Amino acid sequence: MLISFNLFSCSLLLTSNRRRLRTFQEQKNVLELYDDRELIKRYRLDRQGILIVTDLVRNSITAQTLRNNALTAELKVIMTLRFLATGKMQQCTSDDLGPSQSTVSRVLNSTIAALTTPYIVRQFIDFPTDLQTLRQKQEAFMRIAGFPGVVGAIDGTHIHIISPTVNDEAYVNRKGFHSINVQVVFDAACKILDLVPKWPGSTHDSRVLFESGLTGLFEQNYVRPGCHLVGGSGYPLKRWLLTPYRRPQGEQQLNYNSHKATRAEVERGIGQLKRRFHVLHGEIRQSPERANRIIMACSILHNICKARNIQLLDDDDDSDDDYDGNDNSTIDPTLQSGSSRESIRDCCANLHFG
Repeated sequence: MLISFNLFSCSLLLTSNRRRLRTFQEQKNVLELYDDRELIKRYRLDRQGILIVTDLVRNSITAQTLRNNALTAELKVIMTLRFLATGKMQQCTSDDLGPSQSTVSRVLNSTIAALTTPYIVRQFIDFPTDLQTLRQKQEAFMRIAGFPGVVGAIDGTHIHIISPTVNDEAYVNRKGFHSINVQVVFDAACKILDLVPKWPGSTHDSRVLFESGLTGLFEQNYVRPGCHLVGGSGYPLKRWLLTPYRRPQGEQQLNYNSHKATRAEVERGIGQLKRRFHVLHGEIRQSPERANRIIMACSILHNICKARNIQLLDDDDDSDDDYDGNDNSTIDPTLQSGSSRESIRDCCANLHFG
């Protein structure tokens, strides 16, 4: 009996040890395995772009351990890019990248947090205030439809999220689903100049603008007078934000309303952003706070793609399938325009579109 009991104990010990043994799947070196076209298809960036992003976050995400098989910073970035490109966490594990889904989840959270620190955000999304850059933006918009003084096109778009556990009702938008209302400004090349990705879906576009730092830049003349944004009729008319006439009268006002062609850049930009990073197309199954960081991370990466001239591989349609343009939305009644602002619009119409 004693011998039998000892054999049984040894068997349990061996079984327990086997259970504690960790098996590691070999990590693929995708930077060596794929060419730039395949990297862009899978991760939205070429090899050099991936290394640039890795260097941005390397110090924050490098494991402070000497254990075997620790994930490299490059692999963590690649996993994050794959998730943002597909919107599917499972895709990161099914691509033979190595880690388990629980590890992938931890990697995504830490890498996205590192990429969206204020220091990095300011490097890639920062509304210009210097005269030379502003003039370049104006000239680029002028070439689109002859609309003078425009430095950016503004709109809001809704990103789907799961129902949050706190303040659920505030996130239900006018279309009846939970979302983050994201304010975004694009230049004529569809580069993001400003982004506010934190407001619940029920918040009106004009309220997001009123509370944003962008309003302060223009109202306090950090952006020189004579520079304008163009927006839809859901926004309040301001001296620096030109909106269309709701009931245009006469040729001049009709011609002025052709600024829709100029404003279309924001629709095109939103379409590119969502098609480049499919996580923004579906439902982000994260808390609002983490969803905000995911939206910001995608926007930073979008601008890196623009800086590296990386095109969408199927770039035959830049429109946003889920476009939430506000031409037909009502203006927040607390932010109605005044006659002096209307005179600025009238002056613009009479001077340039007569």
